[in-house]
Amino acid sequence: MRLVYAVVAGVLFLLVFRLINLQVVENETWLEQAVENYTTSINEPAPRGIIYDRNGFVLARNLASYNVVITPADLPDDGADIQKIYRELSTLIEVPVNSGTVEDAKLVAPCTEGPGIAQLVELGDSNAPYTPVKVKCFVDEVKARIVSERAVDWPGVSVEVEPIRDYPTGSLTANVIGFLGPIPARLEADYLARGFVPRRDKVGYSGVELSLDEILLGRNGIRIIQEDVAGKELRNLEPPIATAPGNNVTLTIDTRLQSAAEAVLINEIREWNAYFGQERMSSGVVIAMNPQTGEILAMVTYPTYENNRMVRFIPGYYYEQLSQDPRRPLLNNAISSEFPPGSTFKLSTAVGALNEGVVTLSDIIEAPGQLVLTETFSPNDPGRERPFVDWTYNLNGVINPEGFGTIDYLHCIAYSSNVCFYKLGGGYKDEIPQGLGIERLGEYARAIGYNQPSGIALPGEQGGLIPTPQWKRINKGENWSTGDTYIASVGQGYVLATPLQVLMSGATIANDGKLMQPTIVREVQDSEGNVVEKWFDPATFEITDAKSSETSYQISPFSPTMKWDITQTPLIRDFVCEGPYCTETDKFKVVDPFVVQKVQEGMRLAVTDNQDGIRRGTLNKVFGDTTKFPIAIAGKTGTAEYCDDVALAANRCQFGAWPTHSWTLAYAPYDNPEIIILAFVYNGGEGASVAAPIVARVMQAYFEIKAIDLAAGGG
Repeated sequence: MRLVYAVVAGVLFLLVFRLINLQVVENETWLEQAVENYTTSINEPAPRGIIYDRNGFVLARNLASYNVVITPADLPDDGADIQKIYRELSTLIEVPVNSGTVEDAKLVAPCTEGPGIAQLVELGDSNAPYTPVKVKCFVDEVKARIVSERAVDWPGVSVEVEPIRDYPTGSLTANVIGFLGPIPARLEADYLARGFVPRRDKVGYSGVELSLDEILLGRNGIRIIQEDVAGKELRNLEPPIATAPGNNVTLTIDTRLQSAAEAVLINEIREWNAYFGQERMSSGVVIAMNPQTGEILAMVTYPTYENNRMVRFIPGYYYEQLSQDPRRPLLNNAISSEFPPGSTFKLSTAVGALNEGVVTLSDIIEAPGQLVLTETFSPNDPGRERPFVDWTYNLNGVINPEGFGTIDYLHCIAYSSNVCFYKLGGGYKDEIPQGLGIERLGEYARAIGYNQPSGIALPGEQGGLIPTPQWKRINKGENWSTGDTYIASVGQGYVLATPLQVLMSGATIANDGKLMQPTIVREVQDSEGNVVEKWFDPATFEITDAKSSETSYQISPFSPTMKWDITQTPLIRDFVCEGPYCTETDKFKVVDPFVVQKVQEGMRLAVTDNQDGIRRGTLNKVFGDTTKFPIAIAGKTGTAEYCDDVALAANRCQFGAWPTHSWTLAYAPYDNPEIIILAFVYNGGEGASVAAPIVARVMQAYFEIKAIDLAAGGG
């Protein structure tokens, strides 16, 4: 008996000891686990902000998407009734009642074709009976209404509403607006910490959907609830945190002008391709901006893509097709592609040459059809002769060997004489002993917008290239030559620029030397329409509530931001030059306002001058008719030779007959410009023949829209 008592006492002691250990010593640990077992956090997605154009037209919004779901715990007890519901539902939503096994259902994502209704529900019932199981996603509204009406007869079946993005303008604004995609794996931890749910919530992948993602996202709501062992919701354990809708964004784009610009660009390309009987011109860009405010009114790239095809998921085959297209439709070629700017770059040479005293207004420059230069690569190099030709034609369309003859500075700009700008950029014998030089040319090009990203609130912007002797030694393994300076002076050779940079250079001249910050964002409002003050940092795409750095600019409420004034801000480094070689100093200078005025006059002459039908301004044929264009217009054309991978593959790169891109920029009214338009056509040929008519038609559309608004009292 003593042994029995001892055993009983020992067992009781162990039980008491264990009870004390569980309920006293380890109380907090087990309490935490118990609370965790019945506590669930429900994350409710916040509505994403809406994107409007400047007139309030919706460019991106949220629409309801309907999913058919079944809650296993709410199904009838009778198996026959359940099978009847499955059969009737299957007929409506076209999902089989039985297909595969439960194990197969474990291996696929929700709403994936394959598993049957019974297998999906059985899997959900084994995991969490009170959690709805998606059996069909993205059903149309008619079927969703039918399911909702039949829900009385189908216990456990219901319709779940899920917001999806919708882009009413589709491909028209896809390169500006962009599209959404799932949270990238490398960013999951960051988004989780901020309350977002990977594989459910979506973030911006391109366009303003990406660059302004922080503004548009909003804040998800959180509910902490108690649930039983079957997953049934019992009560809220904490006060719910409501969702905070994302802020709405108003862009500077005018959808009407955007539509007109796209139609003009596509029609021009198709008409020329039909004329040549082949797809010769494959892509293009049109940008319209207010040079006094920097507001982008239209930004069209062709070809583009349909961003509405990306709203539910990104189709692999479609994305692959776009990625392999050599025309790069996924890129916004207005800011992400770099091309030789050709003669549009001559504005840089013109400003620098007159400001540095390389030429005066009274100087007469010989501009024959061909110039022979003794090209040297070092001070002691005896050199070799190299011809540099001009582009002049006679009335029969044949190259005119006499060139432009003798012309002054203003007509160098108006006629876009290559030979004249060769001499201004690199000098020529005793006629122009000291040219501008590549170092000084680079300074003036940067001052009017080249060689650096503009800082526009769009992702993927490139900075272009203004080469230097050091750059050439590092990247090409050669010394800089005088011929390199010649061709750089006319925007050829190694010079590269984005269409937006070319537009900015013209806008700087049009706006009397003031380079405005180009912006695509006009205003930010909260969900109730109140204007919210935000600041944008173009270096990091960071959106803050206070100005974060000197490079940031305010995007709401809208106010024009000037980057610099080349006539006031000393940002052009001074150089001491001897012969073709220049040495930089520590001094900086500005551009004389007189210089900007004269370059404007040269651009105006490109429209008005027509001396004899042969020597005429490059834009006279398109804009010279005052009955069609009663408003004074000024501009610059460009025809840029190129040879890239696409041209090589097509065997276009023939020496002496290089393929050419077509450029034109023009602004109006001349005395008080409110619009500047740039057109670029890949492999388009002469700027005056292809790009200039595009600019002209878009210019007409702009003033017609303005007249309609004025007539309607819109201002």
